[in-house]
Amino acid sequence: MSRAMQYHGWLPWGSWIRLCGSQPGCRAARCVYLCAASGPGAAGSCFHRKILHVGGTSLPRRSCVRYKGGSQENRAQRSSSHHGLDHLRNVASSDAIKKHQKSLSAWFSNQPNEERQFGPSFSLDAVHVDPVIRESSLEQILKPSPDLTIQHQLQQPCRQVISLQNLFDVDACGRQVKNVVLYGTVGTGKSTLIKKMVVDWCHGLLPRFELVIPFSCEDLSYSHVPISLRRLITKKYQHLRDVVPLLGSSNLKVLFILNGLERLNLDFRLAGTELCCDANEPVPPSAIVVNLLRKYLLPEASIIVTTRPSAVRQIPGKYVGRYAEICGFSDTNLQKLYFQLRLSQPGCDGENNVASRSGEQDNLVEMLSRNLERQNQIAAACFLPSYCWLVCTTLHFLYFTRTVPPSQTLSGIYTSFLRLNFSGEVLDSTDPTKISMMKYVAKTVGKLAHEGVMSRKTSFTEEDLQQCFEVEMKTESELNQLEVFRSDVFRFFLTPCVQPGKEHTFVFTIPAMQEYLAALYVVLGEKKTLVQKVGKEVSEIIGKVSEDAAVVLSIISKVLPLRFLPVLFNLLKMFPRFFSRLSGKGRDTIARTMAEELFKEEDYYNDDVLDQINSSILGVEGPMRHPDEAADDEVFELFPIFMGGILSRRNRAILEQLGCSIKNLAAFEIAKAMKKTVIRNSRKGLPPSELMDYLFFLHEFQNERFTAEAIRSLRTVNLSSVKMTPLKCSVLASVMGSTSHEVEELNLTSCNLDTGSLRTLFPVLLRCKFLHLQLNSLGPDACKEIRDLLLHDKCAVSNLRLGNNPIGEQGAQYLAEALAGNRSLTHLSLLHTALGDRGVELIAQHLTENQQLQELNLGYNSLTDTGALHVVEVAKKHATLDKVHLYFNDISEDGKRALDSLRMDRDGVRALVFLTAGTDVSDYWSSILNVVHKNLPFWDRERVRQHLTIILQDLESSRRQTVNPWRKAKFLRVESEVKKMLGKLQHGTL
Repeated sequence: MSRAMQYHGWLPWGSWIRLCGSQPGCRAARCVYLCAASGPGAAGSCFHRKILHVGGTSLPRRSCVRYKGGSQENRAQRSSSHHGLDHLRNVASSDAIKKHQKSLSAWFSNQPNEERQFGPSFSLDAVHVDPVIRESSLEQILKPSPDLTIQHQLQQPCRQVISLQNLFDVDACGRQVKNVVLYGTVGTGKSTLIKKMVVDWCHGLLPRFELVIPFSCEDLSYSHVPISLRRLITKKYQHLRDVVPLLGSSNLKVLFILNGLERLNLDFRLAGTELCCDANEPVPPSAIVVNLLRKYLLPEASIIVTTRPSAVRQIPGKYVGRYAEICGFSDTNLQKLYFQLRLSQPGCDGENNVASRSGEQDNLVEMLSRNLERQNQIAAACFLPSYCWLVCTTLHFLYFTRTVPPSQTLSGIYTSFLRLNFSGEVLDSTDPTKISMMKYVAKTVGKLAHEGVMSRKTSFTEEDLQQCFEVEMKTESELNQLEVFRSDVFRFFLTPCVQPGKEHTFVFTIPAMQEYLAALYVVLGEKKTLVQKVGKEVSEIIGKVSEDAAVVLSIISKVLPLRFLPVLFNLLKMFPRFFSRLSGKGRDTIARTMAEELFKEEDYYNDDVLDQINSSILGVEGPMRHPDEAADDEVFELFPIFMGGILSRRNRAILEQLGCSIKNLAAFEIAKAMKKTVIRNSRKGLPPSELMDYLFFLHEFQNERFTAEAIRSLRTVNLSSVKMTPLKCSVLASVMGSTSHEVEELNLTSCNLDTGSLRTLFPVLLRCKFLHLQLNSLGPDACKEIRDLLLHDKCAVSNLRLGNNPIGEQGAQYLAEALAGNRSLTHLSLLHTALGDRGVELIAQHLTENQQLQELNLGYNSLTDTGALHVVEVAKKHATLDKVHLYFNDISEDGKRALDSLRMDRDGVRALVFLTAGTDVSDYWSSILNVVHKNLPFWDRERVRQHLTIILQDLESSRRQTVNPWRKAKFLRVESEVKKMLGKLQHGTL
């Protein structure tokens, strides 16, 4: 019977909605205990990267049938001699086994490269949370489940839960279990669970077994040379050569772990695999596995097998003592525990400040817990422990990245995440095409993701799935591949929607995964027109036969001098060239798609993509949306960024390992085509959030030459009101660091900068002429960094705005030192920086050493007459300083008259205090009112009202003193503006 027909019996064709109920990974699945009608077996499993949840229905309990091989084994155990037991103890305590334990512990405790690359490396003991494992049966595996929504499954108790340590306990019939099959879909954590099991044994926490021997079925599948079991063991574990001869001849309690059984094509028919009971007889590795499971070879040994659901039926049920299914984190409390352990680890944020670290980490855990409690879509995703890893890794990237090495990109995280789960995996080992699982996903799920992005939708109906997966299916092989995908992989990428009213639709497990797969689908060139598809096939055929055709035609032309033969041959050679040009146009299309998606005007005023990812994980604080309220339009701004990230050299290398090849020439031609579109569009004025997205795109692209050319075209960088996290600061510094050109203006107003941000951005700030740092809560420590910046010999800053920062007296000291030694600054704004008289006095003391400053703004700093007069007296002696702003300070009428006496025509300095200048209106009245208007949201409104009242009284008094009608008219105009501002202030409309 073909595999397609076998699947047809247990997974109804076309029923995608049912799939979520029958798939492992469904939350809190209903479980039953079934006594397998097989003898005791032994099961083995190794280090997979996947974790699972299953839904099932209650089935009638099967009668217990005693397995003959099991009875013989029990009799053999009872007949073992006292001498054998003594020998067993000697072997178990031997140096060889201790050395084996030490070796396995070192090997299995190693974390993958991704673990070390995207955050601190943690031991399994530190962050491991055991997933839920439930006892299952072959009938339950094969029987499809009823339609269950996520909400319904949340209310179902997960019965017949069994721990990893109890997998080999006696079954319901009282028989000792020897063979265990531990199965789960991709991402359920089979490998991590087995790694933890091996490490526990190495540390003496699994006393049931005295020797554990893990094997990778992937390694075994590559070898077809006959080999004996003993030779196979000593070849992999040389230090067991003194122990192997004792296998089968003593009561040594041995556990074999066979990881990834789906990699092997096992044949349990006697005609396919002969019986073998001799551990010294060379047979193919698959035959060793079959005979171990049959209990003909080492019947005393226990075996645990890990596999995907589609391969469970490779082993006949009579050889399996227990089926166990990994249900993943079917309880949100397990998810919370994982996040608590992972995000609270010392060194997670890379900082030495324990108090600061603990506060931010606890805050993250709290926000994540609240989002999980809302039964948000993220809770459905975190059924799979693999996605818990992705969530923690993404949060580490967003919150604890202080510097960004080239290897750390968001697309790199997602590519590495897929490698962790799909590395080396083929979809169906029995299929002759041996298509990689990731390649199949890119062609099918990627198509669905791309169609969703183009139509701006995130939920998909069963009809959408059928259109995407089934419409082009033509052969038996394609049908088999689809069924394996539905059984093993579907739940990894798509999950039922938890939104009310959409329970029977599917969404991508993590929203960003839809955009990643859509980008992969486009970059791999899977989005082809019919002409391109046919042209590629014809071109390949002609290309293959062209060399043979050349030989044949050359022979015929010698015998038959027909002139048309060379012409025919040249026509044959022209087609591949024509198709290569057609492919080049396809790469232009990819570049054009990237540019169009990157600069969509309808997305201009959304949050930047990093904030969007943060919100998708941690949720948005505030009242939840009413079910009847219209949803916001879907945003897919990560899509073009992922397209650029996938083209980076490192990601292409990883995707090559996954069977998704992107040639260097293709990447080069796409980058070349992008210069015409992306860089040209970037020269248009972009809103701050879109500019941040563009900078992040350049970081993800990881193409230094392209980035340098793009950055040279940016003379003004406006990121005002973008929350500049450490990651964003690192991205800005990295991207801007690709060139050394001067930046005309860098606006970082209201960006939540701190001392660390200034330190990260230091090389960029040096090259900026006009630097906006207002409204960033920069205190004295930050002023120390600014002092070092201004004293640097390569500092190009000429205009520095530090308004609305709590600089204070100590910060003024650092800035005064900077003024004394700086040679580039001409304009300095310290508006509303809490300087006071003492702070201004410190600045005045060092003004005499400065030779370039032209304008100094000290407005709204609580200056009295003494401080104001002192700084103006110093200013009028300065060689270049001609304007000092002193409005909104505590200056009396006498002080005002004293300052007014220092007129520019007599002392060379203009002191801007009020809107009047004697009996005339100040030339700078509009500038002063504009400053008030812009800063009013950040100032004390009552104090502003008092100052405006004083200004209005001063205007009215000066108007009465003048007899010039022209001046009276000017006074009335200014008074009108002030009265309007006061009126709006009182009514709260300003």
